[in-house]
Amino acid sequence: MADASRSPLHQPLLHESGLRHTSGEARYVDDLPAPHGLLVAQVVPSPLAHGKLRSLDVSAALKVPGVVAVLSAKDVPALNDVGAVVHDEELFAFDTVRFLGQALALVVGASYEACRAGVKAVKVDVEPLPAIVTLDDAIAKGSFLSKDHRLTRGDPAAALAKAPVRFQGEVRTGAQDHFYLETQCTLAVPDEGPSLRLYSSTQHPSEVQAIVAHVLGWGRHQIAVEVPRMGGGFGGKETQAAPYAAMASLAAVKTGRPVKVWLNRDQDMLWTGKRHPFLTRFDVGFTKDGQLLALEAELFSDGGFSMDLSRAILERALFHIDNGYFIPDVRVTGHVAKTNLPSNTAFRGFGGPQGMAVIEDIMSRAAERLGLDPVELRRKNLYGAAPRDVTPYWQEVRDCRLERIFGELLASSDYERRAKAVATFNAAHQHAKRGLALTPVKFGISFTTSFLNQAGALVIVYSDGTVQVNHGGTEMGQGLHTKMLAVCAHELGVLPERVRVMTTATDKVPNTSATAASSGSDLNGFAVKQAAETIRERLRPVAARLLDVTPDDVRFGGGLVSSVARPDRKLPFEKVTHEAYLAQVSLSATGYYRTPDIHFDRATGRGKPFHYFAYGAAVTEVEVSGLTGEHRLRRVDILHDVGASLVPSIDLGQIEGAFVQGWGWLTCEEVRVDDKGFLRTHSPDTYKVPACGDVPLDFRVSLLANAAQDTTIHGSKAVGEPPFMLALSVVAALRQAVGAFGKGGEVPLTMPCTPEALLFAIERTRAG
Repeated sequence: MADASRSPLHQPLLHESGLRHTSGEARYVDDLPAPHGLLVAQVVPSPLAHGKLRSLDVSAALKVPGVVAVLSAKDVPALNDVGAVVHDEELFAFDTVRFLGQALALVVGASYEACRAGVKAVKVDVEPLPAIVTLDDAIAKGSFLSKDHRLTRGDPAAALAKAPVRFQGEVRTGAQDHFYLETQCTLAVPDEGPSLRLYSSTQHPSEVQAIVAHVLGWGRHQIAVEVPRMGGGFGGKETQAAPYAAMASLAAVKTGRPVKVWLNRDQDMLWTGKRHPFLTRFDVGFTKDGQLLALEAELFSDGGFSMDLSRAILERALFHIDNGYFIPDVRVTGHVAKTNLPSNTAFRGFGGPQGMAVIEDIMSRAAERLGLDPVELRRKNLYGAAPRDVTPYWQEVRDCRLERIFGELLASSDYERRAKAVATFNAAHQHAKRGLALTPVKFGISFTTSFLNQAGALVIVYSDGTVQVNHGGTEMGQGLHTKMLAVCAHELGVLPERVRVMTTATDKVPNTSATAASSGSDLNGFAVKQAAETIRERLRPVAARLLDVTPDDVRFGGGLVSSVARPDRKLPFEKVTHEAYLAQVSLSATGYYRTPDIHFDRATGRGKPFHYFAYGAAVTEVEVSGLTGEHRLRRVDILHDVGASLVPSIDLGQIEGAFVQGWGWLTCEEVRVDDKGFLRTHSPDTYKVPACGDVPLDFRVSLLANAAQDTTIHGSKAVGEPPFMLALSVVAALRQAVGAFGKGGEVPLTMPCTPEALLFAIERTRAG
């Protein structure tokens, strides 16, 4: 057994890279020492959003001093495609260009200056073709990437026809740039073989390995992918690191020298995909006292020029259109539109935010139309006991904690008193109004593509008692390595400082799934646990002999191995490992885990796509200026369900960061594309992300107590994505504040709720 009383689990723990982050010692791909003969590269981008590529003349570029090679589609030895799921995304455009900035060629040289000069020297002739650059245009022209996706339960048409209160509307949610601090980067180093070692800033090293292999026509065994760490990912490096890894690899093979492909901030924002913009049209029915009866909704997402992960993202939006509310009769349909823009991709929440924004908008509108308390209307419609415990895709919502969270959060946030104070303030102020709102989150945890729910680990114990952990997850600042360190230290009973988590590498742990879907700790934690348990049980007989007790009497904890019955009998862990080595006992082991009972039938729209649900709620208070449209987060109270947190200090940070990032998406991060398909908001001077000064003046985050979850790693729950949607409470609060400028009725507020959008809404509200 492991001694839980001396374990780092469920305790605050310093982020394993935190000090290195703040001191600058942390090394990212671009910080690695330059290998001998290093070359760099720059992409030759398409000048148009859509057109026929008539010619590509690189002869002048090859004469530029310092340019070593210029590579294009004709230089790809095998498959000129980097599509993540569907082969619809060329590495280099061959015949047709499909978005402004699409890679036409790669200039490889001794310096960035030489490469940039080479890019300018390449002569490109593209015949313009009509381009679709908006979601509305794609819908109007029938431009789609996928067939319809549908979830249905009951007879919503009949229920709507009989509903006492029925209304229709549209909800739009915008794009969002990932704005990770470290932009896309890969260093490819030739090895013997032929073979390659790639140092890549990717959330999915095995996918990078697979795509590079099919571009080169090699076996995956010839390619090792290593991820030192990432300076942020948020989904933007799940699939979209692969093209740049493939370019670096192709250049390394062609030149026989190490090659680095790195994008600057402008290039990264211009050429990589964003969060999918959505347009949803809905028809909804309520009783007069606010009971939700039926919903029909049609969702359109902008996939960009290729499929990427758009189908799965759309499905998750459909799965989450209910959020935490039971809808008796429902039909939701989704479509992925095709536009001449960079392929949109995974982003924290993976479609969940876009779906949940719809139902929260509906709930706010219903409360405004009916003149009801928005909190009570939401509370009335929460999932509960049977038969109100089945989702639109027929999965049971077991152990729903939303009613408990509502009760505890209303009390801890002093909601009732503050609501009265807000009303008093609004009555006394003409040009400033406040709003106070509470919204819930119910978010499904698992990859909805079921085979991705697997993970492996390799744990190594050295004879001196120190430990190395290798697992398939990637560290992007979220604290996954810290949690895996805690799990391993707990299982072996060693001190955390005696454990080192190694960089993620495909030659240590193969066939990894992406670190995504909030499943990194769930999947890799079980794999690490299993590997560490295997070694611990091998050590048990050795320890029993040294302690002169039975194996069942041996306990591991706090860096010691001791007797349960005779606590005075104890040995340092390293004494046992040294003796095990001398006794020829293996001190390394692999672990493997797959999530049980995940399934979904797309044809019928039924199944169990999630292992469990994470819950939470936020109370947000805002103040809005009626003169400028600016707003301020006065106070935010969050109560979030993370089960029995593996490392509470990590989870609190994740919740705070997710909320602020979600607030940015909903209020200030406005992506603007012109009619030529050019991204106007392609740098920090035109694209506003939240800064330190934007966080709530009073920010209170608590973890739900006594909330251990069955069948998860040490009772914990995922935390990466669910808190992002807590920011929907900001929009609900803003609606209330805007409504206070008028005399009641539905508030005409659109998202993102920029100062301009708020001013327009205030003026329309004042005008009645």
